[in-house]
Amino acid sequence: VLKLFKLLHRTRQEVFKNDTKALEAARQKINEEFRNNRDETSEEKINELLKIASDVEVILRTSVIQAVHTDSDKIVLIPRKDLLQDNTPYIDKPTKK
Repeated sequence: VLKLFKLLHRTRQEVFKNDTKALEAARQKINEEFRNNRDETSEEKINELLKIASDVEVILRTSVIQAVHTDSDKIVLIPRKDLLQDNTPYIDKPTKK
């Protein structure tokens, strides 16, 4: 449980780097969820909660991207290396092998 708690906070720090509002909101939410469930004794419920926390960490790491407003009508995206993937080019007429 503690390992997942620390992993969520490390992921939060990486995903929301330089965004103090998002960092604080994520910190509060992570701490609140773990605090609300710290007295849970059911092994089944604990495993379910750990699965949810693990899924949240994966979604944060692989799906969230930062954006910064530069002008009134422009936004600059700041992708992390975790989000950059090789893209397979579109082929209009694929060849049969």
